[in-house]
Amino acid sequence: MSDRQFLEVESLVKYFPIYTKGVILRKQVGVIHAVDGVNFSIEKGTTFGLVGESGCGKTSTARAIMHLDPPTSGNIYLDGEDLERIFKSKKKSEILRLRRKMQYVFQNPYASLDPRMTVADIIMEPFTIHKNVPKSEWHDKLYDLLELVGLEDYHAERYPHEFSGGQRQRICIARALAVEPQLLIADEPVASLDVSIRAQILNLLQDLQHKLGMTYLYISHDLSTVRHICNRVAVMYLGKFVEIADTDELFDSPLHPYTQALMSAIPIPNPDITREGRIVLPGEVPSPINPPSGCRFQPRCIYAKERNCIETSPELIDVGRGHLVACEKAL
Repeated sequence: MSDRQFLEVESLVKYFPIYTKGVILRKQVGVIHAVDGVNFSIEKGTTFGLVGESGCGKTSTARAIMHLDPPTSGNIYLDGEDLERIFKSKKKSEILRLRRKMQYVFQNPYASLDPRMTVADIIMEPFTIHKNVPKSEWHDKLYDLLELVGLEDYHAERYPHEFSGGQRQRICIARALAVEPQLLIADEPVASLDVSIRAQILNLLQDLQHKLGMTYLYISHDLSTVRHICNRVAVMYLGKFVEIADTDELFDSPLHPYTQALMSAIPIPNPDITREGRIVLPGEVPSPINPPSGCRFQPRCIYAKERNCIETSPELIDVGRGHLVACEKAL
């Protein structure tokens, strides 16, 4: 593992089994290929974006890294530590130590907060689990965290239903920061928020990164927010990465036909301007239960060639400047 890479993921696979109906006599009849052999790394203190259509495997990748859904196979290294080895050891103290290094901000702030708990209880709950803060300092730490995410001290005694969506997401971020993580996975953190609030949360995440030196994995299908916050971006399609590049490089010079179609769909914030060259993909996304042979994008690609695309699955190849693409046409 490179000294510069804080998180490194190698050949990550996550399959979900499909069973016949029944409680006792159930038989596995197939698998969902949610994530199928992805490789990427994130440099310390940077933000790595993961984009693609709904159902392409973005969240499954993140949950596998966090071991919320343990991966089927693959290797994950966080700051030089083998996550698979630690989780398989089942040593509670080691797992809790690792959990403190990485935290998750979920997409829906309305569902990820317990409505029966006050904000104080929600943010201080990690202290009781991880015991990383002396009990005498819990309230001081609570108010520090509220201030850090732009909330007031009096908010501590309120319940989640008394807050707006943006405020709830700030509470979720404060809860994640309670254990002082080094890696924060933000899974569509602004998708359920009003457009006017999204910029505030994104700017908050950037400010926290600068203050605390955290590393982010940012998941979204909103390409405008991805360009605003990310240093490097991976494009995912049906469980595989089709392109990875630095943010400006990817947005200015997309090479894979799928990435080009995504970029052509970004709205222009001016009603008087019509985007030229809009690419509309034919057909539907294939089923992850029975993905296509060869390149998974080939059933929808106008450049697909029988010999190269249907029979052979292209690998990610560096075409220069760290720009990786899995496409015969782009090489």
